[in-house]
Amino acid sequence: MPNTVFSPSIESRPTYAGLAPRPGAPAIMVADEAGAAAVTHLATVDATAMAKAHVVLVGAPAETSDALAALSPAAVQTVPDLDTATPIVEQLLSQARMGTQLFLAGSEGLMGHISAIALASGMALEDIQMEHRGSIARRMQCVHCKGITDGVTTDPFTCSHCGLTLFVRDHFSRRLGAFQGVCVDAETPGDIPATEEIRP
Repeated sequence: MPNTVFSPSIESRPTYAGLAPRPGAPAIMVADEAGAAAVTHLATVDATAMAKAHVVLVGAPAETSDALAALSPAAVQTVPDLDTATPIVEQLLSQARMGTQLFLAGSEGLMGHISAIALASGMALEDIQMEHRGSIARRMQCVHCKGITDGVTTDPFTCSHCGLTLFVRDHFSRRLGAFQGVCVDAETPGDIPATEEIRP
């Protein structure tokens, strides 16, 4: 599956150029099952890419982990979800040397969450590469209650924290690693548009 092409949007909406080799640089790579294909492709483009790479694989089956391990990275860790990945990535970032690159591949939720952690740790944006693969589900923050809902695939959607019906905006907060959702019927209570699937 190729890198997803998203329709043009507002300036704050993230764009994902894809993963490109940074020869000789140590790397932290975080990917989900779909994103593992992007990491594999990077390794075929640059045979040395994995030698200094610590790979954190999120929610992927054993065969995907085994396939990545066969590429001979410095380390591979498989974790069940982002909550489990978070402290691992935080520790890796705290121990990272100058010049370490962060490669993120998979869903927007994964990339947004991990990139926000990296930026908060002091990593420069230019040292973070991202490639979208797989689901277009979004990580959304309700601007009213500040709760975050993962895996949003419809517009509008119901906030999992306060129950408001929210419009899925393209405005993205790098600090939070989430898109912003605003109440759709704040001015006209009960006037809620038909639900549609989010498209790229």
